Amino acid sequence: MSATKKNRKMADIDEQLEVLFHGVDFGDDQTQKNMEKELRVMLAQDRPLKVYAGFDPTSVDLHLGHTLPMRKLKQFQDFGHIVTFLIGNFTGLVGDPSDKDKTRPMLSAEELAENAKTYTDQAFKILDSESTVVKYNADWLSELNFADVVSLCSKFTVAQFLERDNFAKRWDAHNPVYLSEFMYAIMQAYDAVALETDIQVGGSDQLFNLLAGRTLQRDAGLTPQVVITLPILVGTDGHERMSKSTGNSIGINDSPEDMFGRIMSIPDSAIIPYFTLLTALNPADVSKIEDDLLENSLLPMDAKKDLASQIVKIFHGENDANKAKEYFEATIQRNEIPKDILELIITEPDTLSKILVKSSLVKSGGEVRRLTSQGAITVNGNVIDDFMFRVNDNDEIRVGRHRFLRIRIK
Repeated sequence: MSATKKNRKMADIDEQLEVLFHGVDFGDDQTQKNMEKELRVMLAQDRPLKVYAGFDPTSVDLHLGHTLPMRKLKQFQDFGHIVTFLIGNFTGLVGDPSDKDKTRPMLSAEELAENAKTYTDQAFKILDSESTVVKYNADWLSELNFADVVSLCSKFTVAQFLERDNFAKRWDAHNPVYLSEFMYAIMQAYDAVALETDIQVGGSDQLFNLLAGRTLQRDAGLTPQVVITLPILVGTDGHERMSKSTGNSIGINDSPEDMFGRIMSIPDSAIIPYFTLLTALNPADVSKIEDDLLENSLLPMDAKKDLASQIVKIFHGENDANKAKEYFEATIQRNEIPKDILELIITEPDTLSKILVKSSLVKSGGEVRRLTSQGAITVNGNVIDDFMFRVNDNDEIRVGRHRFLRIRIK
């Protein structure tokens, strides 16, 4: 970070608090009031605060749900604070059990290292790469000896862990709860000590872990960190948390057209949460949109178009966002075939299943069978219910709402 950024006067405290606590979710008002009070004291010191969030590289691709803490980190960056993007290449060996109702599969160090390669590139679509510190928690967690671990464990009781909702449900159902899962919270808590952090950002389901960091910091003679927790982003279904495994996610690396279309598919109830958590709009602007929707002076369709344009712009730029909007309006609203439709050249007619897999429009024959059974595939405008349907020259295939393919036989 440049000397200019380090030494410049911080923004007004009330202004920072309004932005930094916009969209947070602590689960109870008192915890939020306590954290806001402590952060006010830190901000009054008029210095760059040390802020971090940790990300376990348990998958290759990030989705919009992962970006919530990144957006909060960016807000801290914009106010001149020091942000660390922590890759949990050691905590990821266990996996965060916070949102799980069963034991999470453990990944190898090699799998985590491979996944981590793409994380910073994806994160820097939101964060300022030049002023973001990137660290890996294996650098300190792997150096702890058994005596160190026993000492850390002595700061907590088994009862504290079993009171957590997800562990309590598994315990009551006589399902296994492993000691390694307890260790995850302790390892994450130790990250706060190693980084000597002022503030940690995380999901609302991680509140226990973040508060545990305060316990270990206090024990180490450090000022306990302020914790800021964010709600869990619902997926495109509007109910379940966004997750690749449930098929309701929107990936950071999705094409502009797919990203725009999937955002347009969210229910109206998710519009304001998405504006709040996924865009750079300030609280007053979001409130204005909410009021306009309630007064029917703004239609949900128009609000979603604005929302989708803003989000696509973040990850792909303004030009691609405009093209994605035009694509949506043409293909979905006017039911037109896109001008730049993907073409696949084959030598002879073939089955729908083989052609879609060959074109990479669909990943597998099994997915083709599922899509045809759902009536999600059309050829020349006609719904196809047979995955063995033979496709010919100049046939135009549509998969779902956003994927198109024209066949050429040569």
